[in-house]
Amino acid sequence: MLTNMDVLKINSVEEKIITLRGIPVILDSDVAQLYEVETKRINEAVRNNPEKFPEGYILDVSDKEKKSLRSKISTLEKQGRGQHTKYLPKAFTEQGLYMLATILKSPKATQATLGISCCRHFRRV
Repeated sequence: MLTNMDVLKINSVEEKIITLRGIPVILDSDVAQLYEVETKRINEAVRNNPEKFPEGYILDVSDKEKKSLRSKISTLEKQGRGQHTKYLPKAFTEQGLYMLATILKSPKATQATLGISCCRHFRRV
């Protein structure tokens, strides 16, 4: 049975899901927020474990896609050093998120992934 707090968590996950190339995904910066880690830690986990992310688990966002997603990605405003991304983001599918949680092995990653599994948006597509 879901509590109000669980629904709130699910809603916060659902609002981070976007559709890219017809596939529901969550951007690496949003995954980092959900898992309460830095985005660079997410990308390090992927880089250090490429065999765990077969084709279809992660989408590399193109420059053109990044420009169209400006509202979802931190822009290069006067935010200070380290507040913008100099690399193109990665977009995680549901399978990629599950695999990432197994690599990070943190309670928050597990909790967030359980919230993701309840999201109807991933299941609809």
